[in-house]
Amino acid sequence: PIDAIIFGGRRPEGVPLVYESFDWQPGVFVGAAMRSESTAAAEHKSKQLMHDPFAMRPFFGYNFGDYLAHWLSFNKRSDELQLPKIFHVNWFRKDAEGKFLWPGFGENCRVLDWVLQRCNGADVAVDTAIGRVPKEGSLNLEGLEEPVDMEALFHLPREFWQNEVNAVYKYFDEQVGQDLPPQIMSELKALEARVPSLMN
Repeated sequence: PIDAIIFGGRRPEGVPLVYESFDWQPGVFVGAAMRSESTAAAEHKSKQLMHDPFAMRPFFGYNFGDYLAHWLSFNKRSDELQLPKIFHVNWFRKDAEGKFLWPGFGENCRVLDWVLQRCNGADVAVDTAIGRVPKEGSLNLEGLEEPVDMEALFHLPREFWQNEVNAVYKYFDEQVGQDLPPQIMSELKALEARVPSLMN
């Protein structure tokens, strides 16, 4: 069986290095709500922030609402299936001076190591408003050439996430409409309710 599904987007601010969804349905929402700086494959100018569900917006072959419903349907078979954990990664967060906070490239295996620990049931995560992030000290930083500002890398600004919620509401309303499964809307409302607990 597949142990983990890892979504990823280019987000220079607000989105942490890695987080785990609370469960399958919240994980499908994470995929549905993804936004990212555009790439060549998306046929947009670089640096433009766009909605990029499941990091494959240009490649959907059928109705997006039906696509979401298909993903959600696996939850009904959770007794017979070992559903993968769902994660989101962001290698591209920057500091106030525009420098990347994470070294990336081969060092990304450190994040994959944490993902595998979670898949094996290790108690190395802490709950936040958006999902589960690594507990302090659980991400192996040994041997890195330069220090990493972990506080900045995992900071979740309340105003950023309030704006994120509003942008996703607008996207779902304008681009998906009545085809949006109610479970996805309920996850968005649940996120909206949790966001005020964040610090700016």
